[in-house]
Amino acid sequence: FVTHHNALDIPLFLRIADELYLKRLIVGGFDGVYEFAKDFRNEGMDRSHNPEFTMLELYVAYKDYQWMMSLVEQLVSTVAAEVNGSTTWMVGGQEISFAPPWKRLTMYGAIEEFTGKDLRGKSEPELKQIAKEFHVEIAPAAGLGAIVDEIFSEKVEPKLIQPTFITDYPIEMSPLAKRHRSEPGLVERFEVIVNGHELCNAFSELNDPIDQRMRFEEQMKLRARGDEEAQVLDEDFLRALEYGMPPTAGLGIGIDRLMML
Repeated sequence: FVTHHNALDIPLFLRIADELYLKRLIVGGFDGVYEFAKDFRNEGMDRSHNPEFTMLELYVAYKDYQWMMSLVEQLVSTVAAEVNGSTTWMVGGQEISFAPPWKRLTMYGAIEEFTGKDLRGKSEPELKQIAKEFHVEIAPAAGLGAIVDEIFSEKVEPKLIQPTFITDYPIEMSPLAKRHRSEPGLVERFEVIVNGHELCNAFSELNDPIDQRMRFEEQMKLRARGDEEAQVLDEDFLRALEYGMPPTAGLGIGIDRLMML
């Protein structure tokens, strides 16, 4: 977001995420980077969303999302034990255990388990009809990925109380994630859902500049349709990828939500 420094008469910027800046450092030769960052997103406000929030983002070269899942289990369970003296405690009347291993479900598998509907291969009009049947409100500009996301958010996420990895998202939902190595149409991504809320988001990072440009262009089409949350095309980041980024695993953890837990 652009703001203005009156005394110096220069534009300044509030970051939506520090992701593209940290990945430039991986391109520059760092094997691992992290930052505790203030981020700003105008996406509404409620008990679990604030326009200004804190993220831990980290990126490690020559790793993938499978490796990152193991790191997250170790990281969060260790923090839980250090802070509370146990990996198990009560949250809102529910006993939650952060002891590894955590349950793992694919995005489409989780939706099917909790709704009985298999959304794989469905077209945008078919998904809109299913959302209507579920009484899930969909924005007029929503594309395929946004529709799947809304259905998941309303019909599945609130029911995930114990820490759960949701993996292998539709490519339309994840413009910065690498294509899945064995499942066409999916990407190597996971989120951790606990107590009905997203705690973190991670990818095997997309490091193919041609694929990344195509994804950005698809996002710009969604933005032209009115989707204000679609990714903006970043020529400087694309140039960095053209120099070459190694295979990389990336992670973002919402520090405010971790503190709330």
